Amino acid sequence: MAKKKAKTAESKTKKPKKVETPKTTAQQLSSLIKSARDIMRKDKGLNGDLDRLPLLTWIMFLKFLDDREKLEEARAGIAGKKYKTAIEAPYRWRDWAATKDGITGDELIAFVNQEEAVRPDGKKGAGLLAYLRSLQSTNGDRRRDVIATVFSGVTNRMLSGYLLRDVVNLVDGIHFDSSVEIHTLARLYESMLREMRDAAGDSGEFYTPRPVIQFMVTVTDPKIGEVVLDPACGTGGFISEAFAHLEKQAKTVQDRKTLQEKTIRGGEAKPLPYMLAQMNLLLHGLDAPAIEYGNSLAVKITELGEKDRVDVILTNPPFGGEEEAGIRGNFPADKQTSETALLFLQLIMRKLRRPSAGSERGGRAAIVVPNGTLFGDGVCARIKEELLKDFNLHTIVRLPNGVFAPYTPIPTNLLFFDRSGPTKEIWYYELPLPEGRKSYSKTKPLQFDDFPDCIKWFQAKRRKENDHAWRVSVADVLTYDESGTLVACNLDLKNPSGAEALEYLPPEQLVEEILAKERRIIEIMEEIRAELAGEVG
Repeated sequence: MAKKKAKTAESKTKKPKKVETPKTTAQQLSSLIKSARDIMRKDKGLNGDLDRLPLLTWIMFLKFLDDREKLEEARAGIAGKKYKTAIEAPYRWRDWAATKDGITGDELIAFVNQEEAVRPDGKKGAGLLAYLRSLQSTNGDRRRDVIATVFSGVTNRMLSGYLLRDVVNLVDGIHFDSSVEIHTLARLYESMLREMRDAAGDSGEFYTPRPVIQFMVTVTDPKIGEVVLDPACGTGGFISEAFAHLEKQAKTVQDRKTLQEKTIRGGEAKPLPYMLAQMNLLLHGLDAPAIEYGNSLAVKITELGEKDRVDVILTNPPFGGEEEAGIRGNFPADKQTSETALLFLQLIMRKLRRPSAGSERGGRAAIVVPNGTLFGDGVCARIKEELLKDFNLHTIVRLPNGVFAPYTPIPTNLLFFDRSGPTKEIWYYELPLPEGRKSYSKTKPLQFDDFPDCIKWFQAKRRKENDHAWRVSVADVLTYDESGTLVACNLDLKNPSGAEALEYLPPEQLVEEILAKERRIIEIMEEIRAELAGEVG
């Protein structure tokens, strides 16, 4: 009998009762976002993730705003104060979206899209998007201006009001007053931005690989009390990472106030990345992102004063683009170029704070540049000469092939400089590929785990040369003729410890480098022709 009981007990332990594991917040939110995207796929007005993510973003933006304003209203009520919402009834989320069986179908599409429509309260008035675009701030409160700018480039491409209502109902299930859900959604949102980059193909400006951003922020190490700027912020990758880095340092109420109100700045010229950046920063915890909408280059750099300068600049400016004559005219005559990356480099140099009693080295910058910037002559060389003479270009990190693959084959580098100049020597660090790899790829991308050795070397008080690190005197990169005229400024220096790997470079990269050099030759010939024409005249 005892044996039977033991056997029965044993069989019971072998077949435990199945207990379903409850979903975590991350799983619930991920499922919710996936369901919303699946619904949008059914709508014939949307064509791929480049349509779906912006739509989902502005819907989430309105829910986020309303949840935040409810919190502020409650706080004001406790303090016995009045609170004025940025968006008024009946345009608040709670007025038209929060009821599951609220307006839908053609009625919803008309309310969202039309300049004038029947509102949820039954009265005629401006449509939702038309109302949001018309908002104007008063009494120094920036919220309305930010909302108007965010929605200035927004259109609703969904054709079915019933599917739109289904998406709205799902988004209503996100609780933006929960810090756990916001942090989880921030991570999900970043993954959606990566997918958007994938969908964008050659529009690589949407996304800089996160490991590159993390590395640049880590070694630049912004501090509470410093102002951090990305003048070409795209979707906000650099400034959201900088915010997260600074948040760990905020120990007091004053620290948090400084971080929220006086620290993070950005600039973005295109409406879609601007909106995505606003949402990205809100999700990361920045209550009122100070991102200027417009071209950061649209200012005469000679007129920039101390009030315009900042402590830290982190950016990956667009390269390969061309700026119009009006923008080029904002730069000194001998340094005007249509190459966007070179104009941003000049802007960044002017924007860095000068050394002072509180900061001996002044402002500091970390910037992504293509190989062409390193070896470029003519105007490019003159800009680099100024960089070396007036700033301390202390480090260049050379990234391996494929870091931005497959969106661009152009090899990239990270420049680190400050205003403690002039440059005496430049340290180079060539980030090695993992063993057995010839390049990174979309399926096997760069990871932050590939940077620890570089970070340790970068932060060392006394750097040492090794197989990946070497240094050169500034005299070795600047070449002058007998009259003292600049001939070249070549920063494209190979690792003296590395084997020449030209034969292993991908064909598209070789073509890109050859074309870049050919373009520089044509520019130089144009300059010579202009000078000759001037002499003849």
